[in-house]
Amino acid sequence: MLVIDEIGALRRQVARWRAAGERLAFVPTMGNLHEGHLALVRAARANAQRVLVSIFVNPMQFGPREDLATYPRTLEQDRQALAQLGADLLFVPSAAAVYPRGLAEQTRVEVPGLSDTLCGASRPGHFVGVATVVCKLFNMVQPDVALFGEKDFQQLLVIGRMTEDLSLPIEIIGVATVREPDGLAMSSRNGYLTADERALAPALYQALRRGADALLDGDPPHEVERGGLAALRAAGFKPDYFAVRRAEDLAEASGEDRDLVILAAAFVGGTRLIDNYRVRRGGLD
Repeated sequence: MLVIDEIGALRRQVARWRAAGERLAFVPTMGNLHEGHLALVRAARANAQRVLVSIFVNPMQFGPREDLATYPRTLEQDRQALAQLGADLLFVPSAAAVYPRGLAEQTRVEVPGLSDTLCGASRPGHFVGVATVVCKLFNMVQPDVALFGEKDFQQLLVIGRMTEDLSLPIEIIGVATVREPDGLAMSSRNGYLTADERALAPALYQALRRGADALLDGDPPHEVERGGLAALRAAGFKPDYFAVRRAEDLAEASGEDRDLVILAAAFVGGTRLIDNYRVRRGGLD
């Protein structure tokens, strides 16, 4: 596996693969890889001859009181895991390479509407940081296909909308959430949890499942939201939101909508966890 940290060297290698007519799949990450990330790499291999992965902890998507400084960085461990899976290239740019004029003077990419609700409302500027860095990485790598986890459902929609609106010739593929045996969605931030918090954390997924059952039983979305918030508080969480939305665009759900998603974010201790559950009238994912 090649490990490259310069944009010029990356582009030269990509040009060689393109000249050979090979299809390129790209998995952008912030590192500290777990089985959820590795599932993306496996899916990438199934969609292309060449698999490229990036590791870059993007400062633009962190708020001033968030965990940029303490975000787990495990580059050597990540490199070994990717090599074992047969990834072809690992791109590890520096912040100076990605933002050569610094964040203050960086051109930004904004996806209005989708970026302003749920996590976007709780973390102002977060999705501008996500859209900007992903757009930049897309232009550096120039993949045919890019893969993202469905755990970050809102992020997946934001990136899909950005790709479509900017006419980028890249197919966006969402990959199903990978969970621990007790249902907790895998996340790098799970490592922040104490033993007691880890034991509590699966209650987030359980609340989503109960909400999905309630929707299918005919309960209106606002009652499902109220019940989900109450369940999280009773379990010991500090909820941020528990929302039933239209899966296509995160618009407020109506009784006529059939393809829905329940999204939740909540703090357990000092750790903010997110998760979601798709609900299709007539069946569950």
